[in-house]
Amino acid sequence: MHIQTAVVTGAASGIGRALATRLAGMGTSVLLADIDTEALHRLADELHARARTLDVSRPDDMEALAAAAPNASLVCLNAGIVGASMGPPWTVPPEEWQRVFAVNVGGVVNGLRAFVPRLLQAEEERHLLVTASLAGVVTFPTGGAYAASKHAVVAIVEQVAMALHGTVVKVTVICSALVRTAMSPVGVDPDDVAVSALRAVVDGAFAHIPVEWHAALLDRASCFARGTLPSPPESQ
Repeated sequence: MHIQTAVVTGAASGIGRALATRLAGMGTSVLLADIDTEALHRLADELHARARTLDVSRPDDMEALAAAAPNASLVCLNAGIVGASMGPPWTVPPEEWQRVFAVNVGGVVNGLRAFVPRLLQAEEERHLLVTASLAGVVTFPTGGAYAASKHAVVAIVEQVAMALHGTVVKVTVICSALVRTAMSPVGVDPDDVAVSALRAVVDGAFAHIPVEWHAALLDRASCFARGTLPSPPESQ
């Protein structure tokens, strides 16, 4: 499958930057979007790509982005933030809850609202790639507002995939563990995540979750089914 045109939000750093770089290297025409104007335009110059500075939490910004890419083959709704408070939920200030959800959840919903009607008008297959997190499918004792926001993103993407079944729009969600980005000094290389994510798109997979966390995901579901107290997940 050749991806002719793509949109990547949160493109100036981390997974978004890696996705944009990989796509450009495949000959894809890429429209980059980010709130960080300086870093965004440096990357756009490097990749000979178009760029738009925006805030994904603003519906009008996402509508303008979609209007600028009416024939996108792939839309990567990737933008996200962590927040400063990564402890238990009650320790997170109200304003942080609001901002994290506005970006992580609102950014995805705004992107869906702007792009899905346009994607459905295509005669050929189109793709949505949404960046969630391992924190959206298993639960740790900490994680602040970020973990809850990524659980919401996973639920939204499940809804979207079922609602779009049988249409030209295919949906993939990536749920990576720690990635070495501005959000974390440790973790896997963002380029490895980008490679796995694009492979999942090409393969038509709905979700990509690191194999070493599959057992933890099954254990979580089992605890819910049995009604037992959850325990912190571990990789295998």
